[in-house]
Amino acid sequence: MELRLTQDGTPTLFHPGYGEAYHPRQGALLQARRLYLEKTLTHLHPAPRVLEVGFGLGVNFRVALESALQRGVRLFYLAVEKEPLPKEVLAQISLPLPRAEAVFAALLRAWPTSRFLGPWGELRVLFTDVREVGLPPGWATAVYLDPFSPKANPEAWGLPVLCKLRRSLKRGGRLATYSAQGAFRRALKEAGFRVHRVPGVGKREWTVGIAVGAPPG
Repeated sequence: MELRLTQDGTPTLFHPGYGEAYHPRQGALLQARRLYLEKTLTHLHPAPRVLEVGFGLGVNFRVALESALQRGVRLFYLAVEKEPLPKEVLAQISLPLPRAEAVFAALLRAWPTSRFLGPWGELRVLFTDVREVGLPPGWATAVYLDPFSPKANPEAWGLPVLCKLRRSLKRGGRLATYSAQGAFRRALKEAGFRVHRVPGVGKREWTVGIAVGAPPG
């Protein structure tokens, strides 16, 4: 994999198998904060429970953790990652998040482990395909949908997965993602989300879904 520097000064990796980088060129840290943390209102929640599809380099987790530590709340984070990266690769992706980086460095010493606990909260990582995993119903306050793109990884964006995510998300909870693809947005609506187009950074739009209806079936 090729290490690349994004425009906000934070690093990412280019995955040759998917033909895409893990983060946009405009900035790994910028996307994690502006899209996933803020558009889901995780930075305001008194007891955040985040479900992420695509743990990747752990940037979204570290940004959410830094916010929680700054506010003095505990973070509970459940991630689904089909292709976990080696700890040596993850250790190369350092971020200007002093509180979260100290925790993440400790986690890496035991990586890949499926469960990490601390006074900061809990991280669980399910090392499997999101299509095959069982998720806790009504558990999450936010969903970070961050796999590779619908073109490169279409299975992660289909209606069966979106229905599964809706069932795991509390009513009124928010799903955020960088994709603005029309077919994905229609499936998101069918899965029980009210779909909102929001201004993106580096692209015209991002997508936010609010869990309001019941998924089919």
